[in-house]
Amino acid sequence: MSSLALTTAPQSAQPLAESVVQSVDWLAVAPPTIAAVVGLAVLVTDLFVDDTKKALLGWVSVAGLALSLLALVPLLDGDRATFCLSGSPDVCSYTADRFTLVIQFMVLGGALLAALLSMTALKDDRRELPAGEFWFLLLSSAAGAALLPAARDLATLVVALEVASLPAFALVGIRHGDKRSSEAALKFFLSSVTATAVSLLGISFVYATTGTLYLTQIADRVQNVDGQLHTVTQTGVVLTLIGFAFKTAAVPFHFWVPDTYVGAPLPVAAYLSVVGKAVGFSGLILVTVVALPSYADVWGPALAALAALTMTVGNVGALRQRSTRAYSAVRLLAWSSVGQAGYLLVPIAAAAYTDDAERAIGSTVAYALMYAAVNLGAFAVAALVGRTRTLNRVSDYRGLYASSPLTALLLGFFLLCLAGLPPGIIGLFAKVTVFSVAVDAGLGWLAVVMAVNVVIALFYYLQWTALLFRAPEGEPEPHRVPAPLTLAIALTGIVGIALSGAPQLILRFADTALF
Repeated sequence: MSSLALTTAPQSAQPLAESVVQSVDWLAVAPPTIAAVVGLAVLVTDLFVDDTKKALLGWVSVAGLALSLLALVPLLDGDRATFCLSGSPDVCSYTADRFTLVIQFMVLGGALLAALLSMTALKDDRRELPAGEFWFLLLSSAAGAALLPAARDLATLVVALEVASLPAFALVGIRHGDKRSSEAALKFFLSSVTATAVSLLGISFVYATTGTLYLTQIADRVQNVDGQLHTVTQTGVVLTLIGFAFKTAAVPFHFWVPDTYVGAPLPVAAYLSVVGKAVGFSGLILVTVVALPSYADVWGPALAALAALTMTVGNVGALRQRSTRAYSAVRLLAWSSVGQAGYLLVPIAAAAYTDDAERAIGSTVAYALMYAAVNLGAFAVAALVGRTRTLNRVSDYRGLYASSPLTALLLGFFLLCLAGLPPGIIGLFAKVTVFSVAVDAGLGWLAVVMAVNVVIALFYYLQWTALLFRAPEGEPEPHRVPAPLTLAIALTGIVGIALSGAPQLILRFADTALF
């Protein structure tokens, strides 16, 4: 008997109570739980730690995120589910399957690298960035981001989305007395709140027509919705998509991205560019492919149009950045991230037009993993240059090879990966995988749009790369690299080079089932 039958049939209070009893698998929920517990511990510890020892909070946070990553290892043996209805053990709120573990690895790994960048930023801006609050907010956001890909009901999905987003607002505006930071936080807050309101309205429509919040039950019941409620369901689907389009920075809901990235501390911008996108895209995948596959005729064309518009506006925006403009390096990375969001949308749109939706989603995951590694590396180098060139213009990178050869080579490698050119093999293979998925799904026009945008992106990526090896203006200025920043750059470099040498480590996700 289903949970709906149990709640609607006239029964005594005792069976009704038993029908909502949840089973709990603490091993399955360990990754986000560890991050949340360490965040609370850091916040409390900050009350008793002297200012001279605040750096210890950073290392505790890094250790907590590393422990969260290690908690993924026992989950590799097989799928696990928890918070399940006692009457329907296959209907659960939390599922740790391959899709969940891959996204959690990307989210927690990205948060770990952002934490390493933050340790240097906190030391440089000790008076502007309160350590205890910063680490608590970062770990809280990471916990919510790690929870979201495991969510299998709309209530948990929304809660996870907000737990990931609310601390991020504060992180963006955490610089005390900084007008740019306050403005960025306000724009980010208003756009995100609007997205949440629209999503909740759409979710309420879907719930009203299906009578359930569980994704698998929605997938079954939405096909049998009464004809009079069909328009309400379609409206709910569209509103839910619009809400997640804000989260993924899809055009025309991208307006907050450039100013937010510039106003936020650079490690926070790096965190948003990777973890924020992972949150949005994983939620979008769960809502469309898992909960609403029968409405592919609604969300498929919408996502295809969004993908084309997003990659075009993002790449044109990056192309228009002047190298001498203040913070142009960060703005270029911001617009580039909008363009990359368009590429990530392509396989999700293709999932609506193919019988092998899991392969299409696998291509999105493969591309996201590549993007996460190399984009964090580019932000790490930007954080290094920004320590001596506070305006962080693209022109400030001229002659970087003369003062820091290895750093320049790594940044050039990261940019070539994003462009999809050798020796950035992983970037090339990831783009080819997305191309093939679009063509196989019959979206040839979208593949052509993507090809044109890849050519546009080549110009500004290669222009920045060439600038690294030009003769510097004046004497080369050496860059001192603190240990945490060195570790972050080294880790992203090792991952990027390893994936380019063995791209099958990521690309196999494009050919295997994730759900």
